[in-house]
Amino acid sequence: MSKKPDYRPNVAMIIVSNNYPQKKEIFIAQRNDLTDIWQFPQGGIDNGEEVKEALFREMEEEIGTNRAEIIAEYPEWISYDFPSKIAKKMKPYKGQTQRYFLVKLKKDAFIKVDTKHPEFIDYKFVNVDDALNLTAHFKKHVYKKVINYFKDEGLL
Repeated sequence: MSKKPDYRPNVAMIIVSNNYPQKKEIFIAQRNDLTDIWQFPQGGIDNGEEVKEALFREMEEEIGTNRAEIIAEYPEWISYDFPSKIAKKMKPYKGQTQRYFLVKLKKDAFIKVDTKHPEFIDYKFVNVDDALNLTAHFKKHVYKKVINYFKDEGLL
């Protein structure tokens, strides 16, 4: 595992609906603490936790379901820096290093963003290009790189 020590280990997911691959819409959620900021679900990897365990745990914590299957995994860790306003709250980390997965919701998956510790107030499925127009500027280069990888693989 090639992670940067001053970056928080994190797992992130691009979620497609159970209509995939006929419909290639992806899930984005609106944060509850930043106005009009949308993102892909993500979260920290606990000490001793396997990456895929964290993926399904975070999915359930953030969107109320872990009823999904992994379609693909981005082949390397990818990092971004926190903006200074966020970095102050996230010390000692200066950013996050992430493993990205493309996951498909199962037919019986039920999304609920009003979870025990809600991070989101709304969600929607959008086409790939619209997702990039709605997301936080400091994550956009990561999102673009991961989405382009999955596009090049013929998955999005």
